[in-house]
Amino acid sequence: MANPTLLILAGDGIGPEVMGQVTRIIDWFGAKRDLAFDVEHDLVGGCAYDKHGTPLHDDTMKRALEVDAVLLGAVGGPKYDNLDFSVKPERGLLRLRKEMDLFSNLRPAQCFDALADFSSLKKHLIAGLDIMIVRELTSGVYFGEPRGIFEEGNERVGINTQRYTESEIDRVARSAFELARRRGNKVCSMEKANVMESGILWREVVQRVHDTDYPDVELSHMYADNGAMQLVRAPKQFDVILTDNLFGDILSDCAAMLTGSLGMLPSASLGAPNADGRPKALYEPVHGSAPDITGQGKANPIACILSFAMALRYSFDQGEEATRLEKAIETVLANGARTADLMGEEGGTPISTSQMGDAILEALDASL
Repeated sequence: MANPTLLILAGDGIGPEVMGQVTRIIDWFGAKRDLAFDVEHDLVGGCAYDKHGTPLHDDTMKRALEVDAVLLGAVGGPKYDNLDFSVKPERGLLRLRKEMDLFSNLRPAQCFDALADFSSLKKHLIAGLDIMIVRELTSGVYFGEPRGIFEEGNERVGINTQRYTESEIDRVARSAFELARRRGNKVCSMEKANVMESGILWREVVQRVHDTDYPDVELSHMYADNGAMQLVRAPKQFDVILTDNLFGDILSDCAAMLTGSLGMLPSASLGAPNADGRPKALYEPVHGSAPDITGQGKANPIACILSFAMALRYSFDQGEEATRLEKAIETVLANGARTADLMGEEGGTPISTSQMGDAILEALDASL
């Protein structure tokens, strides 16, 4: 059988640095676990604009639609701040999401025991945290019409429309229920059905999908404002949180910072399954391009490496190998390895981006 295909778009800033360590991990799986990938590299963001005058070339977009998964580093930087909005680096990422129809955004919040002290919450509340937020990514208030700033009488009014169809809610709900079956088999759906008609529809459709096709999964409903409170009160009560675009944007950032460092957080954006059953998929770390540390060897590659672990699990049905990689990272952290962003009050000497890659590869070797 042909090897699965990966398109790597390292992007700007620290993107190439952290993605370089991911490439080493990919090579390790090919050499040591007989899990080889056919890997291609291309440009996105500012570097694509520098070469092509556009943040995403049409040929790159075409290839992204053909491969089994896309791995992305980061886009943007101050060099591109004055570009026209239509060609800013971020437009390349948004085009990928739109044309790949990546409607289900997976944002895990996992706290490794060795980093529990980095959270602003008490250690006993955060240690062992492992939750997943499933955010609808292509509809809702960010895309609904009408929208804009209009004249109304003698003043201006800003309008954004929260709009969801039953089918849009249905498909992201199924994504959450399928994911829950691989985890703790529990979904909490969050909306504002008490004050928003879109929330009423959301709750009705999620309940219907559950009752019809996923009765084995435990389902609860919660108003999103209460959900935000519960995330900082007792976050380990959750397994999978399902929510819309706006609330997902807010709740996922709240959950992310429970873990203490953006350098540790991966993400996945998934679309509808292809003919082979694999979803269209884009994997990327949550952190940005970090121009202030670009080229200094200070970047933490773990979020990008964990994004590849998500690809192993959700695109390639290699859950055991994903766990192997995650446990290798856990071992490295438990042994005290820290990049600059993970240095606590106790001080010490941080290791470089490549040294963190070295340590993870050594831990992978030890897992055999």
